[in-house]
Amino acid sequence: MFFEGDRIKAIREMIVSDTAEERKAALNKILPYQQGDFEEIYRVLEGRPMVIRFLDPPLHEFVPQKEEDIEELAKEMKITAQNLKEIIEGLHEFNPMMGHRGCRLDVTYPEIAEMQTTAIINAAITVNKEHPEYKIVPEIMIPLVGEEKELEFVRDIVVKTADKLLKDQSVEMKYEVGTMMEIPRACVIADKIAKQAEFFSFGTNDLTQMAFGFSRDDAGKFLESYYENKIFEFDPFAKLDQEGVGKLVEMAVKLGKKERKDIHLGICGEHGGDPSCLLYTSDAADEEDSVDLGGRRIIKKKKKKQ
Repeated sequence: MFFEGDRIKAIREMIVSDTAEERKAALNKILPYQQGDFEEIYRVLEGRPMVIRFLDPPLHEFVPQKEEDIEELAKEMKITAQNLKEIIEGLHEFNPMMGHRGCRLDVTYPEIAEMQTTAIINAAITVNKEHPEYKIVPEIMIPLVGEEKELEFVRDIVVKTADKLLKDQSVEMKYEVGTMMEIPRACVIADKIAKQAEFFSFGTNDLTQMAFGFSRDDAGKFLESYYENKIFEFDPFAKLDQEGVGKLVEMAVKLGKKERKDIHLGICGEHGGDPSCLLYTSDAADEEDSVDLGGRRIIKKKKKKQ
């Protein structure tokens, strides 16, 4: 979505910008691509629900690394190659997956959230006009939240931007703002998070990483020894750890439902393809909840009172 042709150039232009005005100018180049992508997806889905996650990867993933690419971008940006190298070095993080990514990008650069909200809402308006029977309800997901106030900060940007777009175009359309539950702290304070979120999507890949304290990308170097010594019976990134990570999910479901009874629940991650995870998570949802898991929908019937 971001790495093709002129798109990656605009992303890189946004990253190396010094001011909010420069970033907005670069983001305005990305906006039509984003909106066009969302319109096409809405058309293909024909009214089926779609959750759109805001930009999540750390920014260093978008900048060039090869000398010739750095020189080319520097020329386009009208800066020196050395200046660009310093910017790229400044983006370096020792642990990027726990660094400047997810909602932290929107807190630092609110204009990113404004652009993506504009693309999502305008795409939904356009396709709803083409196909009123679709009745599209945009679902906007803010990733990597660990604190209620940061979610509130980004949600306010989304709501302000979306409401203005709808008012200016005289359109009535419902939309929802939710979050990815992938930080243990978010699960522990899920009742507070639920004040700002209309749905939870459990990002079990990152939640597993942070709960165990090891990287999914590096764990393969030592997990085999854990299997051989019977410390672990299975890969926690392939099968949900119900004793630890699962308890965080249960806690978040219970606290979230206490604050917002109609909250939607789902899973985003490889665990959604594991049958044992499907059964476990549907039990965690309890009563009459519908839980979206990796493209599968689990309906748990309401328990009869004894």
